[in-house]
Amino acid sequence: MNKNKQLFKTSAVYFVLSITAILVNNVYAIFGHGMRSAAMTWMFLYLLIGGTLFYLSIRFFFVKITKHKSYRVFFNLYNSGIAALTAGSLFKGIIEIAGSSCVHTKIFFIVGLVCILFSSIILILMIFESKWT
Repeated sequence: MNKNKQLFKTSAVYFVLSITAILVNNVYAIFGHGMRSAAMTWMFLYLLIGGTLFYLSIRFFFVKITKHKSYRVFFNLYNSGIAALTAGSLFKGIIEIAGSSCVHTKIFFIVGLVCILFSSIILILMIFESKWT
């Protein structure tokens, strides 16, 4: 498959997951007797901005970056970060709606941000390396 098409497909999958996150939030609110959580309400933004818009911008601005040998490491690490942030937001929302608190929700956000930080470093290195070669 063409790498450019793969980036578009990844963006499309993230968009569908964003819609799914919105649906999950609304269905959970129905079964949660109308209670809502900000963490669960806004979890779709990780998928929409961090997934859809991010990969579309890579597709348009850094077309050849997908041919780099480190791209797959970046791709897997970045997607893991987005998944950790989204799962953490869902978990935190469930805990908040239940009327409780949990210190473990911070772990999701720390792991997600660390994965995104390291993947961003890899992306920057790939961009600079591709500009100089």
